[in-house]
Amino acid sequence: MTKQTLQIIKIGGNVINNEEALFSFLKDFSELKGPKILVHGGGKKATEVSSAMGLQPKMINGRRVTDEATVEVVTMVYAGLLNKKITAKLQGFGCNAMGLSGTDANCILAHKRIVKDIDYGFAGDVDAVNSEIINVLLQNNVTPVFCAITHDKKGQLLNTNADTIASEVSIGMSSMYNTELNFVFELKGVLENIEDKDSVIKEINSEKYEELVARGIIADGMLPKMHNCFNSLKKGVSKVKIGDASLIKNSTKLYTTLTI
Repeated sequence: MTKQTLQIIKIGGNVINNEEALFSFLKDFSELKGPKILVHGGGKKATEVSSAMGLQPKMINGRRVTDEATVEVVTMVYAGLLNKKITAKLQGFGCNAMGLSGTDANCILAHKRIVKDIDYGFAGDVDAVNSEIINVLLQNNVTPVFCAITHDKKGQLLNTNADTIASEVSIGMSSMYNTELNFVFELKGVLENIEDKDSVIKEINSEKYEELVARGIIADGMLPKMHNCFNSLKKGVSKVKIGDASLIKNSTKLYTTLTI
């Protein structure tokens, strides 16, 4: 029996902070046929709010260091303001969305990242995805909208990279569906030259990835994103693409496809 295709789209970057771009994306997302899941970040907004509260955000290798005060801020921004703003707009477009964090219905269980060389504070690494409860929502035509907050089942909220959540949810659902993972941000794909917005590298395999890292083409915040891409493919996700919002409409051929 052929599995039904499930599309998981992660949105972040400047798309979320741009009202016009967000409106356009969510309208297109709402029109996608079949089961779908949206995962959103919101790091830029969290940084703005942190700064306004007198907190100095700290980033290492593209990842946020999360102390106790920052956990509260990111929970307010991700699970509150942004999650409900997005779900409200989707409802306006006729998409029956439900805003969720990993704590809701125990959807995403994580643990506090073990300190090795760097202490990321209350950053969460995913242990398990409750695919059964997520599937109940999908089967009832409800579209889950996940923010970047998880928990450890001991009462502790954890800040988890949204790309990681998208990857782990895709992997978790791959036993039930043919899962396709799309990372949507402000660029058309992974660029050969950051000054040339059309210099999209159309296909990247593991070998090409190592080469691009060595050349410094892929660096900083793109490193964890690419790690999640390849991890997804190795663990059952059928297709991974990176590009701008036109990606989900299939209206462009200019995007990056990841292969093993």
